[in-house]
Amino acid sequence: MNRRNLLKSAGALAALSTIRVQSLTQTPAHPDLKTIKITQTNSDFEREKLIRPFGFKGGYLTELWQTIVRLESQTGKSGIGLGTQSVLYGDPDLFAAHSEAGGNALKYALTEKVLHLVKQTQFTTPIELLEKIMPEVIATGKRITGKSDLNPIFVYISLVAIDNAAWLIYATENNFTSFDQMVPAQYSKALSARNNKIAIMYQVPYGMPIEELKKAAEDGYFVFKLKSGAPGTQSEMLQKDCERLTQIHTTLKGFHTSQMNNGKLIYTIDPNARYDKKETFQRYLDHAKKIGAIDQILFAEEPLNEKSEENVKDLGILIAGDESVHDEATALRRLEQGYGALVLKGIAKTLSFSMKVAKLAQERNIPCLCADLTVNPILVDWHKNLAARLSPFPGIGMGLMETNGDAQYRNWPTMMGYNPAGTASWNIRKNGVFELKDEFYQRSAGIFEPSVHYQEIFRKS
Repeated sequence: MNRRNLLKSAGALAALSTIRVQSLTQTPAHPDLKTIKITQTNSDFEREKLIRPFGFKGGYLTELWQTIVRLESQTGKSGIGLGTQSVLYGDPDLFAAHSEAGGNALKYALTEKVLHLVKQTQFTTPIELLEKIMPEVIATGKRITGKSDLNPIFVYISLVAIDNAAWLIYATENNFTSFDQMVPAQYSKALSARNNKIAIMYQVPYGMPIEELKKAAEDGYFVFKLKSGAPGTQSEMLQKDCERLTQIHTTLKGFHTSQMNNGKLIYTIDPNARYDKKETFQRYLDHAKKIGAIDQILFAEEPLNEKSEENVKDLGILIAGDESVHDEATALRRLEQGYGALVLKGIAKTLSFSMKVAKLAQERNIPCLCADLTVNPILVDWHKNLAARLSPFPGIGMGLMETNGDAQYRNWPTMMGYNPAGTASWNIRKNGVFELKDEFYQRSAGIFEPSVHYQEIFRKS
């Protein structure tokens, strides 16, 4: 089925709206801020191939579409926002039901539909904009995909480019020239830290060759994010995950780092909610103890199925909420179930939503980290702004974020050239960290600086 027919047939399917994205507190009015009305919108996308099939959540990606959105306000202010689509992360069942290009086309179609909503909605902050349009965006996503149980993450990913463009317009309309000025007052305390380092979580997907893993350790990376939850049944998955952990630990146990007082490398485990029962994941941790790897595991991201009601406090390691955190209510639900950290994905669930979760976490003294979506270099810098301002992660003593695009994209050097701050000091990886000097904070990681490449896309259209 070609792209046009795919979109047409999917859009014709109606679905009942059952997902509810809620907020515990509505964004208050901001009498001193400008009211913004978007009058013009435009969008496009670029297909970026990966070096090899990228495995997680029981599936594999071969390319990632980069969505580009341009918004213009009634005063003539404009902003270009970027998003990286990942249907496999957003909704694995939908990914499996379509061709890879077909799933991406559905996601892009949702972004296009949302642009019409944006033109109908006045707002003071992008957070308010998302609160106003979210119910209709969810219903639209279900109609386009024909999936009544569409995962909210699929919806959020479709909003990232729009949200970022809205933040840029919001900043310009209100004469904000830095990320710190741009953060609304009620969220500023949660983003008040000033880390001078961000530890880079080096991702190890299913199919990564061991030689590349060794090279990463030789290059100074010391936090390794191990993708588990291998394809297959629960028993097949557990066996593969245990074998892979043994292989990785055997490879890395001879390496040491100067970034940690004890010199040991750190592992984080990311099963992407593939384990159906706590008992099964406990067997994985038992294997980690058996091979001597358990003391190096800092935390696990969302090991259990998203609908699991099991309490994880007795697993013996820190568990972080990720996929299941769709709003403040679901974040609180996970904390009540023994989860002790929260994953922020400003590049997958929008900066607007991430600010809300950061505030909730800060008020409860819950640590946060930033995880990747294999995004493009400009989005990495957007995420650095978030990771740099979170309280240092326990056990690390610095900010913590994942970024893996350099190891996954075939054309990463070219994509780095699209970033106006691509050669800045904060983009240099040094002994497994990004070092953040005064210039990083002064330039807000370069997110306000225009990209010639993306500007040219709309000049041609």
